[in-house]
Amino acid sequence: MAVEGGQLSGASNFTPIPPDFHADAAAAGYDGGFRFCRFQFRTSLEGDGAGWYVDYPRADENLSLRLSQLTNLPLTIVGEGDPVHLVVRLTDAELFQCPFVMMTEPGGADLDETEAAQLRTYLMKGGFLWADDFWGSRAWEWWSSQMAKVLPPEEYPIVDVPLDHPMFHTLFDINEIPQIPNVGLWETEHRTSERGIDSAEAHARAIVDKKGRVMVFMTFNTDFGDAFEREGESPDYFLRFSVPAYEIAADVLVYALTH
Repeated sequence: MAVEGGQLSGASNFTPIPPDFHADAAAAGYDGGFRFCRFQFRTSLEGDGAGWYVDYPRADENLSLRLSQLTNLPLTIVGEGDPVHLVVRLTDAELFQCPFVMMTEPGGADLDETEAAQLRTYLMKGGFLWADDFWGSRAWEWWSSQMAKVLPPEEYPIVDVPLDHPMFHTLFDINEIPQIPNVGLWETEHRTSERGIDSAEAHARAIVDKKGRVMVFMTFNTDFGDAFEREGESPDYFLRFSVPAYEIAADVLVYALTH
């Protein structure tokens, strides 16, 4: 794939980052405060996903601000209080200044050997990856194949996370993993499964290390990113989906930053 005029013309390269993006992050410096980090990755036509930039940058900003309201976690900010959010490639040194990283629509992510090795190093050093917004069997199979490059499944299997796991009780007590649709689907059809019967149930899954720490958290058949990004577009959508999404996100991120 080539990038023409700043737009994608195929399916293997990176979408460009806005030119002032890293300048803002660099100007803020790294002060140890929370910064929302997002993986920039290639996508493959063999998988099923639009790309790393889905919900960017509004979801990143909104989640950071809500987290600062729900916890005492300090944010790294620039300008007049805007939260710093960072886009990193797996080969960037800045990755290791991100205790938490988000991937959106990872069902099409295409990792090469170098990237897989770097992600493995990041996770083993204590990093935390949240993969969100991928739907149906095709996306799951592709994502599983990519994670097998990172962590051998016979040693680090993907497991379902029970609702009594400590991660779901750090700040709020979670008793359900909601299926969150994109706001357009909800507003027009009032349904939650984006792929019909092939994505009928939302799942919270994980890969844990040898000590039981969650390294990779996966919200499958549900779209937390849209709940963050589109929170202000519909009071009904906000109450039904954004509120529980922020509760779960607060729990997950507190866990990620303390384990």
